[in-house]
Amino acid sequence: MSTKKAGALRLVLGDQLTHSLTSLDSYEDGDVVIMGELYDEASYVKHHKKKIAFLFSAMRHFADELKSKDIKVDYHSFDPKSDLKSFTQLLKSAIDDHNPEKIIVTAPGEYRVLEEMKSWRDQFEIDVQILGDDRFISDSDEFNEWAQDRKSLRMEYFYRDMRRKTGLLMDDDNKPVGGEWNYDSENRESPPDDLSPPKPITFEPDEITKEVLELVEAHFDSHFGDLKPFTMAVTRKQALEVLDHFITDRLPDFGRYQDAMVQGQPFMYHSLISAYLNAGLLTAREVVGRAEAAYQDGDVPLNSAEGFIRQIIGWREFIRGVYWYYMPDYADMNALEADRALPSWFWTAETKMNCMRQCITETKENAYAHHIQRLMVLGNFALLAGLSPKEVNEWYLIVYADAYEWVEMPNVHGMILYADNGAFASKPYAASGTYINKMSDYCKSCSYSVTKKNGPKACPFNYLYWDFLNRHQDTLKKNPRTGMMYSTLKRMGDEKIQAIKDDSQRFFKNIEDS
Repeated sequence: MSTKKAGALRLVLGDQLTHSLTSLDSYEDGDVVIMGELYDEASYVKHHKKKIAFLFSAMRHFADELKSKDIKVDYHSFDPKSDLKSFTQLLKSAIDDHNPEKIIVTAPGEYRVLEEMKSWRDQFEIDVQILGDDRFISDSDEFNEWAQDRKSLRMEYFYRDMRRKTGLLMDDDNKPVGGEWNYDSENRESPPDDLSPPKPITFEPDEITKEVLELVEAHFDSHFGDLKPFTMAVTRKQALEVLDHFITDRLPDFGRYQDAMVQGQPFMYHSLISAYLNAGLLTAREVVGRAEAAYQDGDVPLNSAEGFIRQIIGWREFIRGVYWYYMPDYADMNALEADRALPSWFWTAETKMNCMRQCITETKENAYAHHIQRLMVLGNFALLAGLSPKEVNEWYLIVYADAYEWVEMPNVHGMILYADNGAFASKPYAASGTYINKMSDYCKSCSYSVTKKNGPKACPFNYLYWDFLNRHQDTLKKNPRTGMMYSTLKRMGDEKIQAIKDDSQRFFKNIEDS
């Protein structure tokens, strides 16, 4: 152990790459910032290769930026032979090296990491300060106070409170600009045939990133996804360029086409900032501030600005609140008793269903899919097929560069699988092939016919939708938002119901070849 005593060890995690981070805010001479590329964090699930490359490169660039500000950084690059595989092992080594007076960290985004942090005081017999993460607009205490005594949690009401709190898109009388809280009715346009979204901004890998790509190629080759081409932003400066491009070139049409899906256009008009926001290269306040300013300057229509702002201060903040409100029990909920294994083609994209093939292929290539692809194609299938929540959660956590448990689990458990029995979703987000056909051009190139309701050539979403409703009548038929669907199901004759069951059973029996 070092005899020279350091001030504080300040641990910075891979999703805390923000210079104004609370654990960095009070840095003093004599303190040491600890960062590490850890095997446990890269492999507790087999994260997409692009996600690992993005985070390792962004961490290395961030460490260099700290050093340029005369901040002392003890950085541990990935070494498969190293004994430093976890945060705890990393800190134990750092304590031996630096003999600090205390450890300072910003609260992590994931429950498992927080539990690990809570053990350090006793393990190391040293003061451990876990500071709040003020990069979020609402903290856990505020959300818990809002949520307590409510029969159900609804994002819309939380979102309105966040609008009032921030003043975003509010008039002088503290009422929503334009008179409405949201403009979803204007944000569901089907894609026209000649739609041509702007190409995303891309970046050539620098020497740091090239070194990381070689590392990932050598040690994580068995992980899911395509590593190259790698064109992601890895610094705050680059992330700001992506934000600028979104505000200027994509946000004006984001609203009306935000639910649309087009073959060969994986990015559409979406912001493409979620990975940078969740890793800390951008902050929530700055991105919503930019969107509001673009509206006020007359460059962006209200429906686009509001729709984007709602995703950040409404949905993102709400989902984080839900996660901490219900954990750790939330992870084990399975209200619909779903237990079917994830088909192998979720990893290969080798399925006859073109919508699934497109979304999985693009996920494999880009470590990205937009929210409607995740919810209403991939998630919709997982719901209708009764796939195991644990397997679906793991898949979503693995495949997306912006996925962390706090944001992934509530979206999968609550919005996608209804595994929490409607803790915050007012109904299951189930849909037949008709919805996918309306919002995409996928069905035109499919082996199945979206217009057929039954039989081997029928779109599987069509009969699986009704089979799902039929299987879960006892749980769902009393839900006021599913009443119309069950009224339609009730009018179906026995022969029709039997055809739905037969088609579904045939599909499940041959699911690997579907």
